[in-house]
Amino acid sequence: MAKVLIVEDDKHLSGLVVDWLTAEKYATEAVYKGTDGLERLKFYKYDVVILDWEMPGMTGPEVCKQFRDDGGTTPILMLTGKNEIEEKAEGLDSGADDYLTKPFDMKELSARLRALLRRSSTINKTLLKAGNLSLDPVSRKVLLFDKEVDLQPKEYSLLEFLLRHPNQPFNAEAIMDRVWTASSDAAPDTVRLHVMRLRNKIDEPGKESIIRTLHRVGYMLVPPEA
Repeated sequence: MAKVLIVEDDKHLSGLVVDWLTAEKYATEAVYKGTDGLERLKFYKYDVVILDWEMPGMTGPEVCKQFRDDGGTTPILMLTGKNEIEEKAEGLDSGADDYLTKPFDMKELSARLRALLRRSSTINKTLLKAGNLSLDPVSRKVLLFDKEVDLQPKEYSLLEFLLRHPNQPFNAEAIMDRVWTASSDAAPDTVRLHVMRLRNKIDEPGKESIIRTLHRVGYMLVPPEA
């Protein structure tokens, strides 16, 4: 699961990108001003940023340069309607890692994001396993006894997060911060409900759930002993 910040002032296009990436099992968050994007990047952690070039108040290259000057290392994909090589070079020189010219195909957007994430140390391509359960971050498939498990996007994101941090307890607030977006209306009961649904799909009959509830603490994934 990768957490994506989309900074795009065209709300229609932003909505299309959010819908597409959500279906691709990304955790997405969208803002519509460069200043708002820069503010989010100061206080929240993202795995990749999709940043529009032309925005009122603060342009994409300005946001990118300020973020890099402040020490930000998150990969940035710049969206631009500009075709001139010099202008694209300006975007890359400001600190962007790649650019995509409008209009673009959503499949190409996904491919560019996967390439950035592969280059980033924040996303690991290694197969994640816990007993007979496995999750492939590349294909985004979850298998139990080699049979695919049908998970909703948030269920997948929650499972991937817990698999990447086995034997580590997390309270509901910490899980919400990593799996849900800052603008969502998620609450501790939302986490509890998703944990319950996830258990119903991945638990083996007659065995204790690998997702343990720790009283007054939160949740922890405990892989079965080999």
